[in-house]
Amino acid sequence: MDELKVFSGNAHPSLAQAVSEYLGLPLGKAEIFEFSNENIFVRILENVRERDVFVIQPLSSPVNKNLVELLIMIDAFKRASAARITAVIPYYGYGRTDKKDQPRVPITARLIADLLTTAGANRLLTVDLHAGQIQGFFNIPVDELTALFILSDYWKEKALDDLVVVATDIGISKRARDVAAKLDVPLAIIEKRRIGNIDATETLNIIGEIEGMRALTVDDEIDTAGSLVGAVDALLEHGATEVYACCTHPVFSGSAIERIAKSPAKEVVVTDTIPVNKDKKLGKITVLPTASLLGEAIHRIHTGLSIGAMFE
Repeated sequence: MDELKVFSGNAHPSLAQAVSEYLGLPLGKAEIFEFSNENIFVRILENVRERDVFVIQPLSSPVNKNLVELLIMIDAFKRASAARITAVIPYYGYGRTDKKDQPRVPITARLIADLLTTAGANRLLTVDLHAGQIQGFFNIPVDELTALFILSDYWKEKALDDLVVVATDIGISKRARDVAAKLDVPLAIIEKRRIGNIDATETLNIIGEIEGMRALTVDDEIDTAGSLVGAVDALLEHGATEVYACCTHPVFSGSAIERIAKSPAKEVVVTDTIPVNKDKKLGKITVLPTASLLGEAIHRIHTGLSIGAMFE
């Protein structure tokens, strides 16, 4: 297992290429395409026998296609006798379905874990899971990285005066507190309620002092941007002078880009765990790279070094 190999699916090849460049390695060669009957074909074009293989594939749109493609790639590596297969999933799709919060519903995040393990993955490397307990769904080692340091450093360089960090809901408050501590600014929390299974929320209350201050919202992902727009409006109504936003995963589904464009938010800062295509690159959207974060983690996993030391 002395030779490291990095491969990419079709979900985010530019990120995989950047990670390979960080590691000083050529990106592994593979043939991956879809037949006219929508069956996915994978063929590994180089020897991976007894190699340490890392497959980079976020479960972003089209989620189901990218998931099946990843499963087939893992199976191909297993049958090609790879020594160890690490699924590098910067964005773990279905992460919101992590518990039974209604009668007769699945725990899909656990199902995805079972599928990855059954396919042959020996390890998972991911970034900012929606819920930390998803790590426990796996019977293989899981390394969860965080992009909050990348986001915090960006805002630290901007050095905004009178800043308050705002958690977009109570569930993200711990991560938002970490950002606030790194920036040495106060923390506020938005209390909200999700309405049924539709992409809508009702803002209930803001805990903390924001009047006369610049607000920076922190979340793990922006999906339809409904929650973001609601949070921005609520913060301005409660006296915030300006509102900025940041998150790790720019899902940007549905009308998200239109909502962000119309929103009074000054800037939305995200990372490239999910590809942000040209049609989604507004002037107010800033995309920060994660290749060095993932590349360093891959190097440390391959050489047996500590992942936790990266964040100390």
